[in-house]
Amino acid sequence: MMWSKMMGFFGKSSAMVSKADALPGRTQRMVVPRKHFANGHDIIAPFPEGMQLAQFAMGCFWGAEREFWEQAGVYSTAVGYAGGYTPNPTYNETCTGQTGHTEIVLVVYDPAQVSYEQLLKVFWEAHDPTQGNRQGNDTGSQYRSALYCYTPEQRAAVELSKAQFQAALTARGLGAITTEILGGKPGEPTPEFFYAEEYHQQYLEKNSGGYCGLAGTGAVCPLPTGAKVIA
Repeated sequence: MMWSKMMGFFGKSSAMVSKADALPGRTQRMVVPRKHFANGHDIIAPFPEGMQLAQFAMGCFWGAEREFWEQAGVYSTAVGYAGGYTPNPTYNETCTGQTGHTEIVLVVYDPAQVSYEQLLKVFWEAHDPTQGNRQGNDTGSQYRSALYCYTPEQRAAVELSKAQFQAALTARGLGAITTEILGGKPGEPTPEFFYAEEYHQQYLEKNSGGYCGLAGTGAVCPLPTGAKVIA
C-alpha cells in the first residue's frame, strides 16, 4: 500500500490533464459500505437533518480523513476524488494523473457543534498548502491542496482564512498558498465528489500501521473575529 501511495514520486507528471485528454471513466458509481468504519454513522446521503457538507483535499486522503473524523461535531467522513473530469474514476486511474481529480475528504458535520471555520483551521494546520501538486513525497496533481465550497458562506470563510493563514506562513518565511478554491459562487458549481473504493474508506482505522505522510508547517491559523466557536 505504501508503494502505491508513493507511485507519483517516481517520474509521474504533476501537470494538470486537460478535459480533452482525461480518461473517460464510467457511469456506474463506486459501491461503498453505508456505515463509517470508525463511528458507525452513514457516509452516504441522506444524512440527519441539519448536517452540512464540506470538501477538503490535503494530500493522501488516508491521513486527512482521520484528521476530520476525530473532530467533535463531525458526523461522518468519506474519501474520494473530485475536481477533475473523469466520472466515477478508480484509484488506479486517479494515480495516473489523467483524471484531473485530487484525493479528497467529504466531511459531514453538525454546525451546531463545530463551525466551518474550525474545520478550516484543521485543514490549514494539518498540511503544507504551499507545495502545489505535491504533499511531501506524494507527487502529482492528485495530491494538490483544494477546498471545494458548497455555499457562499463557506466561500467567504475560505477566502478570509486563506488570507489570515498566508500572513502566518509569510511570517515563518514560507511561500504562497497554492490551494485550489472552487464552488460557492454564482456560475461556479461545487465539484462533484466521487467515492473511492471500499478499502480506502477509514483506511487508518482498519490499518493502524498504515502510511500517512501528512505534515503541517507549524504555522497557526487564527479563527476569524466573530467566527462561531463551539466548545
